[in-house]
Amino acid sequence: MLATGASQKAAKSCLNSSHHKEIHVDEEVKIAVSLSLERFRYSDQREMEFPSSLSSTERAFIHQMAQSLNYISKSNGKGPNRFITIRKKDGSDKPRANMPLTISHNSMYFIRSLLQRFSISNKDRTDMLSNSMSGLSVTAERGENRASGRLNNGVPMVPQQRRPSELDNFRCSLPVHERQEEIVQLIKGNRVVLVVGETGSGKTTQIPQFLLDECSRIGEPCRIFCTQPRRLAAISVAERVAAERGESVGHTVGYHMRLESRVSPKTLLTFCTTGVFLRTLMAGDTTLTTVTHVIVDEVHERDGMTDFLLTKMRDVLHKIPSLKLILSSAALDTDLFLQYFGSCPVIHLRGRQFEVQQLFLEDILRLTGFTNKHMSKHKEETQRKEAKQKRLTEWCNAVESRCEEDRQRRPKPVPEVPEESTCLEEEDGTLRKLVSLEPWLRKEMDSCLSSSHLQKCSRCCCIVIVDYTHTETGATPLMVAAGRGFLTQMEQLLTMGADTSMKASNGWTAIDFAEHFQQTEAVDLLKSSIPLRETSRFAESILQQCDTTELNTEEQQLLQLYHHSFDDERVDLDLIMDLLHYICSTTCDGAILIFLPGYDEIVGLKDRILYDDKRFYSNCESFQVFTLHSDMQTLDQKKAMKTVPPGVRKIILSTNIAETSITISDVVFVIDSGKVKEKSFDAISYVPMLNKVWISKASALQRKGRAGRCRPGVCFHLFSRFRFNNMTEFQVPQLLRMPLQELCLQTKLLAPSHPVTEFLSRAPQPPPTHAIKNAMDLLKTIDAMDKYEDLTDLGYHLADLPVEPHLGKMVLSAVVLKCLDPVLTIACTLAYRDPFVLPAQGSQKRAALQCRKRFTSNSLSDHMALLTVFQAWQKACSEGWERSFCEKNFLSQATMEMILGVRTQLLGQLRALGLVRARGHSDIRDVNLNSENWAVVKAALVAGMYPNLVHVNQETLLLSSKKAKKLHFHPTSILSQFKEVRGQIALPTDWLIYEEMRRVHKIATVRCCSMVTPITVAIFAGSAKFPSSSLQESAAQRASDVPDNISDSEPDDLAELRIDSELVYQLDRVAAEMVFQLRQKWQSLFIKRMRCPSKPWSQQDEAIIQTLVSVLAAEEQGAGLQQPSGIGQRPRPMSSEEGAKGSVRNSTNSPQPPTSIHNKYVIYYIDFSVYPPQGSEPLFPNLAFSSVRYFIMKSSNIRNIEISQQKGIWSTTPNSEKKLAKAFQEKNLIILIFSIQGSGCFQGYARMTSVVSQESHQDWGFVGLGGVFSVEWINKESLPFQCTQHIMNPWNDNKMVQISRDGQELEPRVGSQLLLLWKKSSGNEFQQEASPGFSNVGHG
Repeated sequence: MLATGASQKAAKSCLNSSHHKEIHVDEEVKIAVSLSLERFRYSDQREMEFPSSLSSTERAFIHQMAQSLNYISKSNGKGPNRFITIRKKDGSDKPRANMPLTISHNSMYFIRSLLQRFSISNKDRTDMLSNSMSGLSVTAERGENRASGRLNNGVPMVPQQRRPSELDNFRCSLPVHERQEEIVQLIKGNRVVLVVGETGSGKTTQIPQFLLDECSRIGEPCRIFCTQPRRLAAISVAERVAAERGESVGHTVGYHMRLESRVSPKTLLTFCTTGVFLRTLMAGDTTLTTVTHVIVDEVHERDGMTDFLLTKMRDVLHKIPSLKLILSSAALDTDLFLQYFGSCPVIHLRGRQFEVQQLFLEDILRLTGFTNKHMSKHKEETQRKEAKQKRLTEWCNAVESRCEEDRQRRPKPVPEVPEESTCLEEEDGTLRKLVSLEPWLRKEMDSCLSSSHLQKCSRCCCIVIVDYTHTETGATPLMVAAGRGFLTQMEQLLTMGADTSMKASNGWTAIDFAEHFQQTEAVDLLKSSIPLRETSRFAESILQQCDTTELNTEEQQLLQLYHHSFDDERVDLDLIMDLLHYICSTTCDGAILIFLPGYDEIVGLKDRILYDDKRFYSNCESFQVFTLHSDMQTLDQKKAMKTVPPGVRKIILSTNIAETSITISDVVFVIDSGKVKEKSFDAISYVPMLNKVWISKASALQRKGRAGRCRPGVCFHLFSRFRFNNMTEFQVPQLLRMPLQELCLQTKLLAPSHPVTEFLSRAPQPPPTHAIKNAMDLLKTIDAMDKYEDLTDLGYHLADLPVEPHLGKMVLSAVVLKCLDPVLTIACTLAYRDPFVLPAQGSQKRAALQCRKRFTSNSLSDHMALLTVFQAWQKACSEGWERSFCEKNFLSQATMEMILGVRTQLLGQLRALGLVRARGHSDIRDVNLNSENWAVVKAALVAGMYPNLVHVNQETLLLSSKKAKKLHFHPTSILSQFKEVRGQIALPTDWLIYEEMRRVHKIATVRCCSMVTPITVAIFAGSAKFPSSSLQESAAQRASDVPDNISDSEPDDLAELRIDSELVYQLDRVAAEMVFQLRQKWQSLFIKRMRCPSKPWSQQDEAIIQTLVSVLAAEEQGAGLQQPSGIGQRPRPMSSEEGAKGSVRNSTNSPQPPTSIHNKYVIYYIDFSVYPPQGSEPLFPNLAFSSVRYFIMKSSNIRNIEISQQKGIWSTTPNSEKKLAKAFQEKNLIILIFSIQGSGCFQGYARMTSVVSQESHQDWGFVGLGGVFSVEWINKESLPFQCTQHIMNPWNDNKMVQISRDGQELEPRVGSQLLLLWKKSSGNEFQQEASPGFSNVGHG
C-alpha cells in the first residue's frame, strides 16, 4: 500500500529487516531451533508447532528465524499455554479485475502503418503454435555451438610408461600407495567402487595413475575422465599428476573446462569440471563408449550437478557394460550410496597428515582474552543475576532450617483474598502485573513475598500482583506458594493466569520450587495445569548434550558472555583479528589458512589486515596475504600455492574451495569460521536465497585436515564443542535446495526420452515433487517448454546460458530488440547481487539512499541505478580510483568485480551460440542500435521478469500482485522515496516490474523495481501462445484483415485482451485488435530469431523493431517518464561501437565526437584514427611508422602465452615463420600482438628480438610449429575485443583486427592505433616499458 503515513512507517521498518535486532538466547536453543526448522524445510509437512515451554525471548527468536526462511509464524494461546505455529506459504494466486488500457494516437498511427505494410500472415500464426519439433530439428546446428563446452572425442590407447620423476619418493610415502594392487583389482572386478579417503591419503592424484600404470603394464587401452566440482581443482590436480609422471600437461594428462582446455589426441586422463562432463553426455550416451573409467571426485559436497551426474551415470552403466565408475570422497555417506548403486566394495584410506590439535571457541576466548563492550555489559548483568541467586539461596536455606518445625505444625485455615486486594484486574477477570510500579509499592510487594516465603504467611501470597517478580530473587507468588504448599492460593493464582513457565534467578520454575521443598500435592497441582507438550524441554529432546566435564566454570562463563553479546549467525572479524595476532605473536612461522563464507568477508578481513589494524599494517613486510575464491581467475589462485621467502608468513583467506579442492602444503594453522555460503530456493514463492549457514561435521573435519600437512598443526574452530557435537553429519544436498528450472532444462537435453519428474525422482535424494512441478510450470510460462514438456527453441538457448532462465530470456529479448549492452549489465547484476551496501551507522543510511537515487537519473527505476553505477565504476577503474569511488558511493568493490566477471562470461557465451556475431548483421554494433532508448531496454526487462509484475490501482493507490493483495516498496527502492501528495503517493503509470518480493511480519515488500507503461506489459508479458479467448470472437475474426480506413470506435465498444489467466486488459475494440496483432508480430519475430539466429534480417523484421521502438517511446513520453541519456554506452570508455563513428574505413569523414553526460562525469568516445591525440608522445621514439611492422599471433591455449612470458620465446607455424624471418632480416621492428582463440581479447604484445632457430620447444601445447625465436614482452595486459571493434584492417578486406588469422599483418596505421589503446589504458607506463626496448632498434 502506498497511501498513508502509517504504511510509510511500516515500510521503513523493513529497512532493518536485513539488519534485524539481535535477540540473544542460549546456544542450545539456537541449535535446537535451527535443527527443527531444517527438518521441517525438507519434509512434506506444511505446518509444525513449537512447545509452550519456551520463554518470550525464545519465541521472538523463533519468529525471526521463521521469517528469514520465508515461513509464516504465529503465536497462539495465553500465559503458560502460549505456543508457536510455523506454516509454509501456499503460494496461491489472487484474482484481479480487468485493467484499463489506453493507447495514444501516435502509437495507433505507428501500429496501423506497420500492419498496412505487413499484415498478419498464416506463417505468423503458425509461429505462435508449439515449436518444440523445430527445436529438435535444430539440435544438430546447436550442437556445434555447444561443442566448446564438451570433451573432445578420442579413442582408448595404451598409455606410455611413466618417466622417472623427483616426486617418486613422495608418491611412495602416501598411504594410498601401499594399497595400489588391492585398489586396481577391486576396480577390475566391479562396475562401481566407493573410495573414502582421509585428507592427505593421495586418492585424488594416485588412483587415476594406478589405472594408467596398470594399463601400460598389461598393454590394455584406456581412456579416463575425472570430474571435479571446481575449475581450479581440475587444473591444479592435472598439473600435479602430469608432474609426477615426468611430463607436461596436455600430453597423457590434460584438463578441460568451459573456455579453457589443455588436451591433445594423445590425452588419456582428462580432469574436467562436472558441467563439461554433463554437456558431453548431452550429445548422447554413445559419447562414453570410448571411455573406460569415470572417476567422480569430491562426492561428499553433494552439489546439484554431481547428484544430477550420478543419476545419469547409473543409467549409462546399464547401457555400456565396459564402463567403470569410481566415486571418491573424503567423507561419504556410504550407506546412502551403497543402497543407490547396489552392493559395491568400499575402500577406506587413512590420512597421511601430522597430528592436528583442535581448539574450539571456549579455548580461543580464554587464550586471546577477547572481549568487547557488549560482553562487558552482559558481565555486569550476570553479576546482578548472581546476587539475586545468592539472595534466593539464603531464602531457601532459611526455609529448610525450619522445615522440620513446619511439618509438625498444624495447618492454619487459609483466609480469603480481601476485596481491597492490591491486585489489578482486567476486563477478562485475570490479574496482571503493572508495567511499572512506584518504589514504595515495589518495596511493599517484596516485603509481602518475603513474609510469605520465610514466615509462611499465606495471606501475603495473594495480596501482590500476579506474576510479580521479587526484586532481589526473581521469585513470583506462584513459586512461593508452591514452595510452601499453599494449595488454595496456588489454585487462585493459576485461575488468575499465573505463568508456570517463569523462572527465578536460579532458573527454577514453580514446579521446581515444589519439588525442592517436597510439596507433592503442589507438584501434582502444577503438573495438572501444564499442557502435555510442556512436560519435556524442547531442546533436550533434540540436542546431543556436550559432556559438562569438558568445560570448566571459566569456559562456561566465557561462552555465555560471548553468545549474549554477539550474534554468531555472523562472522566475528574482530575475534579473527585477535586470534590472528595471537598466532603471529606466539609462533615464528607457518602458513595460516582462514576459512570464510564469502567474498565480502574475505575482502573485509584483507582490508583490516592491510589497512586498518596497526598491529599488522605497521609490520606488513613480515607477511603476505592471498585470497582464494572459485570466481577468481586461475592465475590469481595459483599465487596462493607458491612458497614465500624465509621470514615471511603466508596468510590465505579462502572460501570452502580450500576445503577439498585445493591443497596448500605449507599450512600449519587453520582458522575455521564454521560458516559457508549456501544457496537455497523457496519452490512455492520462487524466492532464491543466499545465506550464511553452519557447516556440517564432515566439513569441519575436512577443514581441520588442511592443517598439519608438513608438520603438526592447530585448527581453531570459531564455534563451541557443543555446537560441533550438534552439527549435521553431512551437508544438505544442493538438489533439495536449488531452483530446478535450469536442471529441468538440462534434463531435457540429457534424457530427452524421459519425463523430467521421472528422471529427477531417480536421484540419490530426489527433490520434492511439488518443487519439480512448480519449476516446470514456470518454464512453460516463459515459453521454454511447451505443454508436452518438450523444449522450445528458446528453451534450448536458455539451457546454454549460465544464468537463471528468466534472466536468460531477458538477455535474449535484448538481442532481438537490439539493446544488449545495458540489459546485459542489469541481468548480470541481478544474477549476482545488489552492489549497494547499507552502512551500519544510522546517520549514513539516508545518505546511502540518496546516493542510490542520484544514479537513477530521475527514471523511476532501480534497474537504471544498477546500470549507471556500473558504467561510472568502470570509468573510475580506468582512472585508478575505483576503491575511493566505491567508498564514496556505498558500493561493494568485491561485488562490482564479480558482476564484471559474470558479464564477460555471458557475452562470450552469446558469441559462442552465434547470437552475437563477429561482423555483419547481429554484430556488436547491430545488437546495440537501440541501447540508448530506455523504453526499449525496459521492454526486454518485462519480457524476462514476467510474472514479477505489480499493478498500481490509481483510485485506491494500492499495490497488488498475483502473490500479495497489498504490497509496499522496499525502503532501498528509489520508488519508496517519493514525496506524498495529500497523504498519498502518485505514480505516473499503472505497472511496475520487480526482481524480488520479501515478507517481514505481515508486510510484503518488493525491491529492485521499475515503472513501465501498460503497452509494454501488453506486448511483452506472458506467453507467446495466447489462449483462444484472447480477444472477443468478432475481433479475432477480423485479426487478419486490417482495413485502410480504420476509424476510432465508440467509447462503449470495448474488448478484452487476455494476457494470462489473471491479467486481462479492457480497451477499445479496434485498439485491442491492433495491440494484439503487434504482439503477435513481436512474438513471431522473437521465435524466428531463436530458431534461426544466423538468418539475415528481413525488411519486415526491421520494420517490426522500428515500430516497437516508436510505440514504446511514444507511450513513455505520454506517461511523463523521462528518457535518461548515456545508457547505451559501451561498458568501458574509449571502446563504444556507437560512439566510435570513425574508422580506418571511413577516415575521410570528420564527425564530432559524441559526448554523454552521466551525473558529474563526462565520458568522451574518440576514434584516434580520426582525432589523433595532440601533444602526445609518438608510440615509438625515433622511428618512422614505415620501419615498424605488426603481426597477429594466434594461440590455442593460455599455456603457450605463459611460457612465452616466462621464457621470452615464441614459435609459430612454418608459413608465418617465413614472413617474420624475412621482415626481421630487413631490419624492421617486428611487433607481435597475441590472441588466444576464443578468449575474446588480445593478451598483450611483444617485439621480436632474434632470428628463428631450427630448434623446437617441447612445452608447447600443440604440434606442427616451427623453430623458436626470442621475444621481449612490452605489455602483458589483456585488451578486450570490445575495445577494438572500430579498428578495421585494410590489408585483410577491412575486417576488424580481432578477425585475423595467425600471422596476419596489420596496416601500420592500424597497428599503431591498436597499440595506442594499450597506452591509453595504462597511462605513461607504456613509454617507461617500451623505451628501453626501442632505443637499440635500427632504422629501416
